[in-house]
Amino acid sequence: MSACARTVSWKEEVLLHDGSKVIVTRAHKLGGYPTIDSRERALIEEEIIFSIPNQNKKINWTMSFSNNNNDLNGLSVLAINVINNIPYIATYPAGCIAYNKWKRPNPPYVFFKYINNQWKIIQLNEFPSQISKTNIIVGRPPKNLLKGFYTWQEVNDQNHLLDERYRTIIREPLEKVEEGCPEMISDGHGGWMGMGWFTSQLSYEECLNVCKGNNISEDFCPCKKLFKGDK
Repeated sequence: MSACARTVSWKEEVLLHDGSKVIVTRAHKLGGYPTIDSRERALIEEEIIFSIPNQNKKINWTMSFSNNNNDLNGLSVLAINVINNIPYIATYPAGCIAYNKWKRPNPPYVFFKYINNQWKIIQLNEFPSQISKTNIIVGRPPKNLLKGFYTWQEVNDQNHLLDERYRTIIREPLEKVEEGCPEMISDGHGGWMGMGWFTSQLSYEECLNVCKGNNISEDFCPCKKLFKGDK
């Protein structure tokens, strides 16, 4: 397996909510191949650069990813938009570990607003209703099809086979979210454990022993929450 890092980049024409367009530059820093039969390299970091319409100010979005048990723990971008000269971004957790890391949101998104020269997490009710559709390529095009520039129509073509939740911004909780992704907790050292390890215990003391045996600190141990009346 190759461990040599490389960067691929391209530009996209992004259609905003009001019909205006911005050009977005995207770059993916890639690592090695996760498995012997993998065709695509693992994503290490994503950078997105764009300008607010009619302004020279460039906005930068950077998201670092790490590969933990073959599962990404970062956020992938679904939509970029600008409302009243304020940039917004909609993202989704990239994988089961990421879904747990970002507190299992339902609908499965994490939203950001650019304010005071930094990205701030906001709640769904703070995310403008005008932003309703995915408008950038979700993930990245296959390496054998990657080219330098994509029109907004080509962006839509790249996304047309995606599940609805990744083509539109759904604003109501879904009945089924991330099926096959069990609830997990961080051990505080970069690892994750299934909640079943703790819920299957019969007492607070037994649960606490699981935390101690796995070197999970009190800040991350879920036993007090699970056994409120048994301490």
